Amino acid sequence: MKNVDTIAVLDFGGQYAHLIANRVRRLGVFTEIHSPAAPVSELEGVKGIIYSGGPNSVYAEDAPEYNPEILDLPVPKLGICYGHQLIAQQLGGHVEPGKVKEYGIADLIVGDEKCPILKGLPKASPMWMSHGDQVTKLPEAYRIVASTKDCEIAAVAFDSDKPERQIFGIQFHPEVTHSKFGMKLLENFVDFTGAQKTWNMKSYLPLITERIKEQVKDRKVFLLVSGGVDSTVAFVLLNRVLGPEKVLGLHVDNGMMRLGESQKIMEFLKAEGMNNLKVRDASEHFLEKLKGVTAPETKRGIIGKEFLTVKDEEMAKLNLDPNQWMMAQGTIYPDTIESGGTKNADKIKTHHNRVQEVLDLMEKGLVLEPLADLYKDEVRALGEELGIPHNLVWRHPFPGPGLGVRLLCSEGKLTDDLVKFEDVRDTAGQSLAEYLKANNIAGRLLPIKSVGVQGDGRTYAQPFLITTPGLSWKDCEKFSTELANRFKAINRVIYQIGSVVDEAPKLVEQFATRGNFDTLRKFDNICTEFLQANDLYEKIWQMPVVLTPLRVQNKPCVVMRPVNSSEAMTANFAERMYALDQDSQLTSEREKSNHIWRPRATMAKIKHHVKV
Repeated sequence: MKNVDTIAVLDFGGQYAHLIANRVRRLGVFTEIHSPAAPVSELEGVKGIIYSGGPNSVYAEDAPEYNPEILDLPVPKLGICYGHQLIAQQLGGHVEPGKVKEYGIADLIVGDEKCPILKGLPKASPMWMSHGDQVTKLPEAYRIVASTKDCEIAAVAFDSDKPERQIFGIQFHPEVTHSKFGMKLLENFVDFTGAQKTWNMKSYLPLITERIKEQVKDRKVFLLVSGGVDSTVAFVLLNRVLGPEKVLGLHVDNGMMRLGESQKIMEFLKAEGMNNLKVRDASEHFLEKLKGVTAPETKRGIIGKEFLTVKDEEMAKLNLDPNQWMMAQGTIYPDTIESGGTKNADKIKTHHNRVQEVLDLMEKGLVLEPLADLYKDEVRALGEELGIPHNLVWRHPFPGPGLGVRLLCSEGKLTDDLVKFEDVRDTAGQSLAEYLKANNIAGRLLPIKSVGVQGDGRTYAQPFLITTPGLSWKDCEKFSTELANRFKAINRVIYQIGSVVDEAPKLVEQFATRGNFDTLRKFDNICTEFLQANDLYEKIWQMPVVLTPLRVQNKPCVVMRPVNSSEAMTANFAERMYALDQDSQLTSEREKSNHIWRPRATMAKIKHHVKV
C-alpha cells in the first residue's frame, strides 16, 4: 500500500499463517502476503519479513517453492514454526522429526531477557505449539534464547550486526490467541523493524473503494446476501461505492437460517433505504437436494452449487444480461484459507463460496469479493466505519450454509473406519483405558467423526466424551490437550455437563429434514436468548449449537461450543457462562479450538428450557 510502512508475510500454507498478517495489522502496520518463491523485487521497500508456519516438512520433496535470495534482503526477519526451521536449514542447521510432537499449550522459558523480541515477556509464559519437526542443530552464530520442556530450541536469535542477518526464529505460534504473550512478541518484532503504526480501516476504505471501481468498471453487481455480518457489510459497501442503481442483492432463504435471522437483516437494509434487495424462499429446493445426504463435504458442495442455481434463476426472471453483471460475495480471508485456496494450504473444508462452480467464475474474472483480504475483526471495523449499527455488526458469525453444517447427518450405521475404544493407543503403546485409569477420569469414544486442524493440516477423527462430573476447567484443559496430542484416533474432546447418564450414546439415522432443522433452530434460539438475557452475547464471540446423530434415553445429544475469537481463524475459551438449568451449571465455561468442544449436554437435562 502506498505511503504506508509494510511488513511482508511469506505464506508457506499454514492454517494459522494468515493470522500473522491479521495480528500485525491489529498492531497498526499494514501487511502484504507474498509467495515464498517471489522475486526479491516484489518485496522492495518492506520494513520486515515474517516467514509463516506450514503443514510440510522443510526436508520433504514436496516442500513449498522458496526463493533463498529473500534471506539476504537487508531487513529484520522472523521465522515462525516452519519458517524458523527453513531459515535454520538454509543457514546450515539441521531439522528432523521431534521425539515428542507438540500440539497445544507449552510453557516457554525465556533464557535471554535481553533478546529484542522477548522484551517484556515473563520468565515463563504459555505459548501455542503445533509441530512435529524440530531444529536439532543450530547454524553457526545462532544462539538459543528460549526453550520448552520438550523443545530446547524454541526461540533463537542470530548474532550479527549485518542488516540482512537480523534474524529471529521461534518454534511456537505467537499469532494464536492461546499464546498469552504472543501479541507482545509480535509487537516487539514490529518495533524492531521501525515500521510506523498508521494502518486502520479508515485508511483502508479509500483503497478498497478504488479496487472495487477498477474491477467493476461499467458493469453491475449481483450480490448474494446470506444475512450474516460479512455479506451485510459487503452489500452496504457496494451500495456506497457504486450506488444502488449498479447493485442488486438477493437473499436466499435455504431453510437453514437461524430463527428470525432473515427478517432482522432485511428490515435493517430496507430501513437504510436499500430497496435493491430481493428475497427468495428456496427452502424446499435446498431440502430436496440434500435428501439422504450424510457426508459433510458433499452437503457443503450441494449447498454452494444450489445458491448459484437460484441466483441464475432469479437473473433469468429479471432478464439480466450475464455479460453486464458480475457476481459478488461476502467472502473473507478465512474462507479461502480453510478451503485450501492458498497455494500451500491444506484443505480443511469447502466453503459454500468456494465450490468449483464459483472457482470457475473467478477464473473468468466474473466474481467480485470486496472483503476477501479481510478478517472478521477487520470486517466488523469496516462495518462500523460505514455506519452500520453496532448490534448488527457484532452479531454472532453465521456460515452461508447456515444450520446445514451444524446438523450432523448419519444413516445410523457404524462405519468400518471407526476405531474401537480398546484399540486406541498412543505412540508409546499405552492404551486409552490405561491413560484414563491413571488420571482417574472416565469417558467414551463417540461413534461419529469430526473435522479438526492439527499441525496446520486437516484431521478427520473421533471425538472423545469425558463423563467424569465436577472436573475443574483446568483439568478439562489438561486432559483435552493430552488426549488429542497423544492419541491419533482422537481429534476433539467433549465434556458432558449435568448428571452423567450411564448409557452409551446411540448412533441413529438423521438427515437434513425440515423437522430436524426446526429442532436445531429451537435449541440455537434458546442459547441465543440465554446469552442475551445474561449480558453474555457480546462477551462470547460465538456459540454454535450442533445437533448430533446420537441419542441418550431417546433424547437428542446437542453440542454447544462457546468460543472467543476475533478473526474467525482461532478460538479460545469463552470464560463467561452460567447455569442453563438448575441441574447443570456452566460456571466459567471454556472451549478450546482444535481439541475441545465444551460444554456438551444430552439436552435431557435442559428440561426447564426445552421440550422435545
